Amino acid sequence: MSENTPRDDVPGDEPTQIVPPPPAGPPAPPAAPAPTPGWQTPAAGEVPPPPPQPAYAQQQYAQGQPAHGQQYGGSAPLSPQEEKTWSMLSHVIGLAAMVLSAGFLGFVGSLVIYLVYKDRGPFVRAHASNSLNVQITAAIAAVVGWLLILTLIGAIIGIPLLIAAFLYAVIVHIMGAIKANNGEWWDPPFTPRFVK
Repeated sequence: MSENTPRDDVPGDEPTQIVPPPPAGPPAPPAAPAPTPGWQTPAAGEVPPPPPQPAYAQQQYAQGQPAHGQQYGGSAPLSPQEEKTWSMLSHVIGLAAMVLSAGFLGFVGSLVIYLVYKDRGPFVRAHASNSLNVQITAAIAAVVGWLLILTLIGAIIGIPLLIAAFLYAVIVHIMGAIKANNGEWWDPPFTPRFVK
């Protein structure tokens, strides 16, 4: 008996039948998934949106909104007492910075207070801008004084101009600090309005 001859006594050794393949044709489109509530079925080639997030029991914070009712960026209005305090400090810090830096960095304190508090109250804005204007005026006078000192003839005018600019800034800052502490609106004398 050959190996290719089927045996009758072995179960499951029946000859196999060859099944012809199905006729070739266009493939059937896949079945669309059932829409989920709140979802839109994506078009062909689009990525489906992510599933909705479950609600958590934790307290949710509004994005970009600070706590306790303050406005974003620290621009909450100042109280009248805070406005008086920062108005006075704009003059005092400007004066102290001018004295400690020999007149070169006096504008820094006034500028910082002006930039930080200008939108938080009209009173502090007015006094901080006045303080900054005094510093700018004194700086211009100081630059002119130093330029005059560099010339031989101008030294006679330059040195008194430097002293006058320094005394002017000291006196006007002291007056401004007193007026701000008393809650009075005030425009410094002999001071152009560079900053409003």
